Amino acid sequence: MFEQIERSDEAVRQLEAVVPAYQEVYAEPPYRESPQDAVDFLLRARRQATRDGFRLILARAANELVGFSFGYWLPADTSWWSAVQEPLGEVFVKESGRRTFNVAELAVRRPWRRQGIAAELHRRLISGLDAERITLTMRPESEAAPAQRAYAAWGYQNVGRARHGDTSPAYDVMVLSMR
Repeated sequence: MFEQIERSDEAVRQLEAVVPAYQEVYAEPPYRESPQDAVDFLLRARRQATRDGFRLILARAANELVGFSFGYWLPADTSWWSAVQEPLGEVFVKESGRRTFNVAELAVRRPWRRQGIAAELHRRLISGLDAERITLTMRPESEAAPAQRAYAAWGYQNVGRARHGDTSPAYDVMVLSMR
């Protein structure tokens, strides 16, 4: 069963319920995240839940959370594209607040993978959006080949590499054209 929650107090409560699944998924290679990373995730996700257009999609099986995805619109004054190491051009990086929807998270717990749940979470997350494009970041193919293959099959193109901070690993910046 899938459930969509828009930006609200309910979304923030549900994000707290997502933390155990987040910890389980991101403790695995290539992420190897710690319990502190899960705390940081929740703090970041709570901030993201206040962004324009925030959507949270939950996947459950017998009332057990098996996967989740959430995202929001990039604002007109975003610094999102400034982390990309390759020059993308002024026209490409210009945002309006309704041009680009960012998929901030998409995760499915191991026992439920390869059953189409990630694809359905993604489909529901971006369904009905009047976006020119969808963006997300992910670990490089050498570290996350199954995810890279899935995003490529869904039509995403790699537009560059980014780091979200001085100690951050490299991420591929992916874009899906909706036009």
